[in-house]
Amino acid sequence: MDSKSMNGGPTGLQPKMLRDVFGRPLKDLRISVTDRCNFRCTYCMPAEIFGESYQFLPKGEILTFEETTRLAQVMVRLGATKIRLTGGEPLVRIGLERLVAMLAGIEGIEDLTLTTNGYLLAQKAQALKDAGLRRITVSLDTLDDAIFGRMNGRGFGAAEVLRGIEKAEKVGFHPIKVNVVVQKGVNDHTLIDLLRHFRGTGIIVRFIEYMDVGNLNGWKLDHVVPSAELVRRINAEMPMEPVEKNYRGEVANRYRYLDGAGEVGFISSVTEPFCGDCTRARLSTNGKLYTCLFASEGRDLMGPMRSGASDQELEEIVSAVWSRRVDRYSETRTSMTEPPPRKVEMYQMGG
Repeated sequence: MDSKSMNGGPTGLQPKMLRDVFGRPLKDLRISVTDRCNFRCTYCMPAEIFGESYQFLPKGEILTFEETTRLAQVMVRLGATKIRLTGGEPLVRIGLERLVAMLAGIEGIEDLTLTTNGYLLAQKAQALKDAGLRRITVSLDTLDDAIFGRMNGRGFGAAEVLRGIEKAEKVGFHPIKVNVVVQKGVNDHTLIDLLRHFRGTGIIVRFIEYMDVGNLNGWKLDHVVPSAELVRRINAEMPMEPVEKNYRGEVANRYRYLDGAGEVGFISSVTEPFCGDCTRARLSTNGKLYTCLFASEGRDLMGPMRSGASDQELEEIVSAVWSRRVDRYSETRTSMTEPPPRKVEMYQMGG
């Protein structure tokens, strides 16, 4: 590629200081590379809705790797320095390591990471590392095979996910984070065992309050275990102390064991407002820009791009959207018991 971008726009420009209404910069870009998944987790893609006959996006309505890279370059010129690949399950996207290599080559990217359910990770870890992926987060809600099988909707046990984590460690990913969605009466009684498994390994376990994302997961407030309650439970078994956040906009509250055996994170997505400093934009599988995980609609970028829009025109679209951004969903809930407005499903734009 020469000094021009893929459609004739300049490259190597200093990023612009794009900010929203509350002065929050665009720093993080989350890219959903597929709307498909090999799990049917009850809190995301319940099997009774996403069955064998469910129609996912046809290939022609999904961003190509080249289109994804081009839009990522646009976001980087507007200030983004971190990219996270999500899904669906990103590892079911054929040839994903090629996209990783393309994104890793973008000047200005400081962090390139991926969130996965881990089931295919043992097969893919080396190729992803070789392509330039820097970090990995694995979703694993429990080590209890029966409970895990019910939660993932496929009956899969945890062994293959643990094998993927082990492989990721072996090829050099560090730190590895394990995300745990906590549901009252489902997996909350198994969390101490999970912590003991990873304690002292350098792997960071993060507990996520069950969120009211999308419209199909049957969310109710009484299914939520508050992070404060989890902190009390864990402290009684393995004493911890809070530590400072790593950077502005980090959603996890960090704790460390008093004996130095590791770190635990808590993402209080329901009980404690966490989006006042949010710097994240989300790019859906079909090329829509979302400025909030709880958004009801996004701004189409695929259409203008495929119709011949220049990079500058795409920048102007993104800038217009971000400069009007006022999203603070978790801080402005008026009532947890009222039916929420219709929101885009999490698998369509990533978590």
